[in-house]
Amino acid sequence: MSTFIIKGSSVTDPNQNTIGGANFVRITATSNTTLTITDGDSSVLGSVYIQNGDTVIIEKHPKDKITCANSRATAVGSPRS
Repeated sequence: MSTFIIKGSSVTDPNQNTIGGANFVRITATSNTTLTITDGDSSVLGSVYIQNGDTVIIEKHPKDKITCANSRATAVGSPRS
């Protein structure tokens, strides 16, 4: 079990969203999907496939944007942050 601090409301199906400028984002796939991260200039930094029901926590820069259809994303932090 992971411990984290919720730092905002969840975003359904984020599209080019900074998720409140978060450094850490928890994403749960509601269907098979691809998570893509772009920088402030919309250049693709990377992408990853996420299966339905899987949850990942990613680290990003505050201005990086997340696009992930079929998901819920929430800004989170660790107990040490």
